[in-house]
Amino acid sequence: IAAVADEDEDADVMPNVNYDPTLDLSRYQFPTLELLNDYGVAKAQVTKEELEANKDRIVETLGHYSIAIASIKATIGPTVTLYEIVPEAGIRISKIKSLEDDIALSLAALGIRIIAPIPGKGTIGIEVPNTKKEMVSIRSVLGSEKFARSEMDLPVAFGRTITNEVFVADLAKMPHLLMAGATGQGKSVGLNVILASLLYKRHPAQLKFVLVDPKKVELSIFNKIERHFLAKLPDVEEPIITDTKKVVHTLNSLCMEMDRRYDLLKEAGCRNLKEYNAKFVERRLNPKKGHRFMPFIVLVIDELADLMMTAGKEVEQPIARLAQLARAIGIHLIVATQRPSVNVITGIIKANFPCRISFKVTSKIDSRTILDTGGADQLIGQGDMLFSAGSDLIRVQCAFIDTPEVDRLCDYIGEQQGYADAY
Repeated sequence: IAAVADEDEDADVMPNVNYDPTLDLSRYQFPTLELLNDYGVAKAQVTKEELEANKDRIVETLGHYSIAIASIKATIGPTVTLYEIVPEAGIRISKIKSLEDDIALSLAALGIRIIAPIPGKGTIGIEVPNTKKEMVSIRSVLGSEKFARSEMDLPVAFGRTITNEVFVADLAKMPHLLMAGATGQGKSVGLNVILASLLYKRHPAQLKFVLVDPKKVELSIFNKIERHFLAKLPDVEEPIITDTKKVVHTLNSLCMEMDRRYDLLKEAGCRNLKEYNAKFVERRLNPKKGHRFMPFIVLVIDELADLMMTAGKEVEQPIARLAQLARAIGIHLIVATQRPSVNVITGIIKANFPCRISFKVTSKIDSRTILDTGGADQLIGQGDMLFSAGSDLIRVQCAFIDTPEVDRLCDYIGEQQGYADAY
């Protein structure tokens, strides 16, 4: 409120100077890449001989079943190599698809994934895991030109695709994200990567997190950035919510904040948060009428299954409401769960999360529940993930961030001057 009062005085003196929301923390310095471990330049682990041998084996195996192949080429990625084959005319695709296990046997591979056909190309893809996996470090991803130059509102660098390109997506466009994966397949690391890439790109005045962590330990590392990036209710001491009863309270108050924001947008005659903030920065809205600069709010829920067991409908309804309505006013949800079964990811929740990520899951049914198609059960694990946005599936090797790195990042931000209290 103090900030709003100051602005009023300023507004009378210099009405034509744009308001800068970052002025309260004008000395805030963005974290540097030096805080992250440098693992050197990654090199591809697949040799030419290995590639040629694999190509020959694939052609030979398909030849046994009288499937002739016109051409074959390979693309090497961090964890898998993609072989693109063009079958000769008159060969049925379904025939190739049914030979998945035979090809895996001849290549002595852990398990392969056949994409028939690859969307947008006239080829059939065979993904074969590399014998030696290459690690994608978070430093190489955040330091990449694509991430540094991204003009997105909330850029998230996930990792590298099969073709070794950095994969960056915009959380504001997604608008919400649903993550699933069995225990130990990289879900929590994935969450840390998402949070870290947002911390690298946004000023505390532009972004707030609401962290819900029923596991109590996964997100507690982010306690230190409370006065910069975290939002909480006035009557709660802990910035990170671990208690189920408080979770319902928090979700409901987020719904109230959403309604308040919509009222302000309606008064200002704006359609979304971006237009509203642009208007406010140009000083076309009067703070005395309650108008204020609105940061993005990202709600992170680390274990949905636990909440659904203990609170069920009480949690499901506000989540669904936020997911349906909150995209225009800058509240975005990231929900992670270990068990992508139907009673956790209900139809209501699923319908409102068009963007989904799946790490390795145990069964084909789980994969169907989260992605609406199989394939997540054939991943290798350890950060190997499928990103589904609408119709296309993208296979990404998730970047790796170690706990000490997250610690250093939070310390760096936490040691700087923050706001007097959480948002």
